[in-house]
Amino acid sequence: MGFNCGIVGLPNVGKSTLFNALTATASAQAANYPFCTIEPNTGRVAVPDPRMDKLAEIGKSVKIVPTSLEFVDIAGLVRGASRGEGLGNQFLANIRETDAIIHVLRCFEDDDITHVEGGVDPIRDAEIVETELMLADLESLEKRLVQAGKRAKGNDREAQAFVALGEPLAAALRDGKPARTAVPAGQEAAAAKLGLMTTKPVLYVCNVEEASAADGNAFSAKVADKAKAEGAGVVIVSAAIEAELSQLPAEDQREFLEGLGLHESGLDRVIAAGYRLLGLQTYFTVGPKETRAWTITAGTKAPQAAAVIHNDFERGFIACETIAYDDYVAFKGEAGAREAGKLRIEGREYVVRDGDVLLFRFNV
Repeated sequence: MGFNCGIVGLPNVGKSTLFNALTATASAQAANYPFCTIEPNTGRVAVPDPRMDKLAEIGKSVKIVPTSLEFVDIAGLVRGASRGEGLGNQFLANIRETDAIIHVLRCFEDDDITHVEGGVDPIRDAEIVETELMLADLESLEKRLVQAGKRAKGNDREAQAFVALGEPLAAALRDGKPARTAVPAGQEAAAAKLGLMTTKPVLYVCNVEEASAADGNAFSAKVADKAKAEGAGVVIVSAAIEAELSQLPAEDQREFLEGLGLHESGLDRVIAAGYRLLGLQTYFTVGPKETRAWTITAGTKAPQAAAVIHNDFERGFIACETIAYDDYVAFKGEAGAREAGKLRIEGREYVVRDGDVLLFRFNV
């Protein structure tokens, strides 16, 4: 089960620098000119979770295997991208394939780094990109609605359902609002299948100068207000700091951050926020060989959670032994939790909770 976040923004806002730091590689060329990234670059990063260290200690595991997220660095969009400006059509297609959007906004002044719009204004930049996404979505949706409308008149139920869902989304887009603002309650999964970019959840990443990495600045404050009004997420990061941090040995990174007044890296916050943005949660398996984290969407039932490990686990699912993380730690492992009556046997209808330590029983 893979989940990915597309990193978008105007040229020269720090997208590729952020991506390079996220993946601790130089696979995405970071250069001071538009369209230096022509093909999307993809990297998988571990989701930080301090619970794993404690579980591995108690379970005497030889190794720890965290869960991960995929990040896709998508080349910079420009005004007119929906009409093909700046290779926009290709880039928009790449965004459609992602599960969520991380929108990097430049929130720092620097005369040495050209801004494609001539000056720093993150709200304007956000609106430029969002407008291009909405225009592209509207064009795509209206074409499909015309075709579906013809079939709907012939009592094609699938087409009728498409029209019923698509029309309010198209109306919102015509009014200059993202499609996500018009998705009917309970239709989120169906809307996601339409492939519209503006139904995807958004996380704004404010790329600030080093001095503002801890608390942000006036630019990032405006973005925070925008995010709050939209129900979107926001994270403050200095891509320059993160790039430098990614080049340091692990043992030196904590001291480097503390010297800047930071408690954790901005990238850890981006990764964790991306995880939450997608509505994901983690369950664990613990044993002498390894403590491993597994990613599922919130609301997943036990058999489907088992399938993340192997499809046979779902097919032959019998039950799962379940211990809540806090109980596993408090009673120092499986034996203690069992003795205290904190180990439960759950069946097919059990909805897995974040932090559950699971052992599946199956028979194939």
